[in-house]
Amino acid sequence: MSTRDEDILDFDFFDEEESPSWDEPGASPPQEPERRRRGGPRFRPPRNATPLLRLIALVALGILVVVILVVWAEGCTSSAKRDRYADYFAEIGAIGNASAKLGGQLGTLLTTPGLKQEDLDAKLGGYVQIAENQVQRAEELRPPGAMADPNEGAVEALRYRVNGLTGLQRAFQETADETDASVAGEQLLEPAKRFEASDIIWTDSFQVPAEAVLQDEGIEGLTPPSSEFVTTGDLIAQSALAAIWQRIQGASTGGTPTGLHGSGIAYTKALPSGQLLSLTTETTIKATDDLAFEVGVEDTGESQEVRIKVTLTIPKQPDPIVKTAVIPIIDPGETKVVTFKVGALVPFGEKTTVKVDVDPVPGETNLANNSYEYPVIFTL
Repeated sequence: MSTRDEDILDFDFFDEEESPSWDEPGASPPQEPERRRRGGPRFRPPRNATPLLRLIALVALGILVVVILVVWAEGCTSSAKRDRYADYFAEIGAIGNASAKLGGQLGTLLTTPGLKQEDLDAKLGGYVQIAENQVQRAEELRPPGAMADPNEGAVEALRYRVNGLTGLQRAFQETADETDASVAGEQLLEPAKRFEASDIIWTDSFQVPAEAVLQDEGIEGLTPPSSEFVTTGDLIAQSALAAIWQRIQGASTGGTPTGLHGSGIAYTKALPSGQLLSLTTETTIKATDDLAFEVGVEDTGESQEVRIKVTLTIPKQPDPIVKTAVIPIIDPGETKVVTFKVGALVPFGEKTTVKVDVDPVPGETNLANNSYEYPVIFTL
């Protein structure tokens, strides 16, 4: 190797001076690269930022958990409150329904043909015991919160029904030897008025305030149950009660119907059109889901009649359409209306009939107006 070659190989590999130490006085700090200087100052988080962020996250999570628990607790409380009211309405509703059913049984009893005094007295005695038991059940209920006052209103209505039944039984006993039907009817009317009053009390002293409580408590979707004891207003009238008394007294003495008795078909019409059906001319009737027939039945005799059965028949294959209804009570010269819902399930496009039958009453001799057949054709 020549001297010239040694000169060529003799060089510093990094070709730069040794960097000064930071400890040396007067030494300048290393310079930032050009691209960093142009990018502006860099943000350097404090060395203890991680624990702080963890603390903030834990606090936020705790708050979220508390909020969720509060909302859940409120929801559970609201649901539990609604369940208590729903359970109470189910209990008082069952009592109210049973009481309303008892009112229907009373109406059926008083309009039973051939009812005798001794049978009436025994039935009324049983009704009194049933009504007293209903009062006791209502008194033993534990209504939630502010529903205590409305519950007392329901109890009061039930007490009125007990008093009415007790008074009616006593009035029938005391008028057994009466000779004037109008006097007997007036005496029977006094306890019967309590049945009508009980329906008003149930509405005004239970249903209305109970609805107000639900609104105040913010409870939705619940309705205070109803209870209607009087099934027909005819039983709360002096003339009707006098006729009932007279009929019962006649049956008790084993008498047969006297005077003129009768019932008949006054008219028949299609609803909702209001078309009167004709016995001689074919009536075209548009069949809809709302199709019904209204039959007017008249008491053509001189006496009050009860439990009159009315039947409507439309021939149809394979099975005819047959509807029945019962008129509980009807006074002389009065016309009562019964409605039969038929709908669109009628034979279309063919001549057919609508037949109406009214069962004859005891002692009736003229049956000419008890059965009519009306020619009709049903169209779409």
